[in-house]
Amino acid sequence: MNRRLALAVLTIAGLSLPAAAMAGTYDTGATDTEIKIGNTNPYSGPASAYGQIGKTISAYFDTVNAAGGINGRKINFVSLDDGYSPPKTKEQFRKLVESDQVLFVFQSLGTPTNSAVHAYMNREKVPQLFVATGATKWGDPDNFPWTMGWQPNYQTEGRIYANYIKQNLPNAKIAILYQNDDYGKDYVQGMKDGLGSMAGKMIVAEESYETTEPTIASQIIKLKASGADVLFNVTTPKFAAQAIRKVAELEWKPTHFLNNVSNSVGSVMNPAGAENGIGIISSFYTKDPTDPQWQTDAGYKAWSDWMDKHHPDGDKKSSFTVYGYTVAQTLVQALKQCGDELTRANVMKQAASLKDLELGMLLPGIKINTGPKDFFPIEQMQLGKFNGTSWELFGPVINGEVGS
Repeated sequence: MNRRLALAVLTIAGLSLPAAAMAGTYDTGATDTEIKIGNTNPYSGPASAYGQIGKTISAYFDTVNAAGGINGRKINFVSLDDGYSPPKTKEQFRKLVESDQVLFVFQSLGTPTNSAVHAYMNREKVPQLFVATGATKWGDPDNFPWTMGWQPNYQTEGRIYANYIKQNLPNAKIAILYQNDDYGKDYVQGMKDGLGSMAGKMIVAEESYETTEPTIASQIIKLKASGADVLFNVTTPKFAAQAIRKVAELEWKPTHFLNNVSNSVGSVMNPAGAENGIGIISSFYTKDPTDPQWQTDAGYKAWSDWMDKHHPDGDKKSSFTVYGYTVAQTLVQALKQCGDELTRANVMKQAASLKDLELGMLLPGIKINTGPKDFFPIEQMQLGKFNGTSWELFGPVINGEVGS
């Protein structure tokens, strides 16, 4: 009996050891077959143009799943509408974390909305990963180790415009239109920091708006009346298009700088009247899908073919579909690096261990790099000018100053 029992124990042990060796290490939201990822996007409300990002990410994950998933696990992408409303975002995040029990939340969009859940996610130790906002506070691993940005931060971008103005428009009179929250104020701070001691003299007017306002026409009228010959337009897509139209309607001819998050040809420039945007300057880190120079580029061809086959309802003239595709690729790389250790801590560790990652729709020379103390994945940009059809890049790729 004892010998049989011993043989039985050995047999069971022999069968179970390989299974144990193959099993992964998991936190809530991950199993041998699934990685559950949460997301919020403004599919409705004043920033609904950004909804294309969430739809593109979802389509990309469907493609990944059809090819077998990541390390044999399929992505379960739970994307909820928050209407760009911070109270709604709080509600949706609690649902994702406490009810849906996701492993982490990825690419939640908006500065005010992410700000509403910033402390909660870090208190709960759930990754708030690659948020769709460039506020500088997303790169603070010492105080908020569970939150990481992705795109170039807004202060860096503001400094880039300021440096261009100092070099090319030294006598400029600058008017600023900005959204009255951390998103808008971050850009303004970057502009002022970049102008340095000249800021007080060069900035002649500032007007803010609330996302609940139906129009920003009155703000544009006041800014024109200031006598400014430069306009720094810090807005989300709906208000960016309104501003471009109103500037044209008033026959105001400032040198017009438009922030990166609203330079989509399909979602902003065309709705504003493409002819009204001629000459506007913005900044870029991804390839503009409307720019003819990329038509023979391998990265563009791969994106275009993917759009045709896997996301035919997506807008091929919109930078938002490029953005969604590229940030999804970034996450897939981080998850591949996780291997079979799908814990929240390892997800953050691998997201902070990206080295010289080159992706097809990033501009040439721009690479993704992160580290334990560097939560700013992209810190390079290039300026471009709108020609009525597409954006024409000019000048060198510029390295960012904040977080470098």
